[in-house]
Amino acid sequence: MNQSMEGRPPYPPFTKESAIEKVRAAEDAWNSRDPDRVSLAYSENSRWRNRSEFVNGREAIVGFLKRKWTKELDYRLIKELWSYDGNRISVRFAYEWHDDLGNWFRSYGNENWEFNGQGLMTRRYASINDLPIKEEERKFRWILGRRPDEHVGLTELDL
Repeated sequence: MNQSMEGRPPYPPFTKESAIEKVRAAEDAWNSRDPDRVSLAYSENSRWRNRSEFVNGREAIVGFLKRKWTKELDYRLIKELWSYDGNRISVRFAYEWHDDLGNWFRSYGNENWEFNGQGLMTRRYASINDLPIKEEERKFRWILGRRPDEHVGLTELDL
C-alpha cells in the first residue's frame, strides 16, 4: 500500500503534542526542498491558497514547489504551532532565502491547515510577506536540510 493510501500520522483530532508533531513533520519535509516528498502530506485533491496563487491537487503542488525552490535559494524554514482544534492546525512561520542575485529575504507568514481522517492535509491557506535582509542579519544558518533539534524556534529568536 502506498503512503497516500495509508495516511500520515498523527491523525486528528489533534492534541497539543500531536499538533506539534505534525508541525515539525511539515517543517522537516519543506526543509528537504523535495517537492515529491512534501506533496505526500497532502490529499490528492488538496486545495491551497499561497499568497495570491491558488493550487489544486498534488500534481499542481509539486509544480508549485519546483518553481518556488528554483527562485528561493538556500531555503531554511521554521514553523511554530499557533493553535489547533479537532482536525485543524494554525501555524506561524519564517523562512530565509536568497534570489539568484544574492539578495537575502526573510519571509514571514501564517498558515491554516485542515486534515482528513487519514492525516492528509486537504486545505492550506497561507499568507506571506517578504522582508529584504542583509546577509549578516540571517538567523537561520544551519546546514541545508532539517533544522537541528538544538536550534531555537521562532519565539526564542523573537520572530
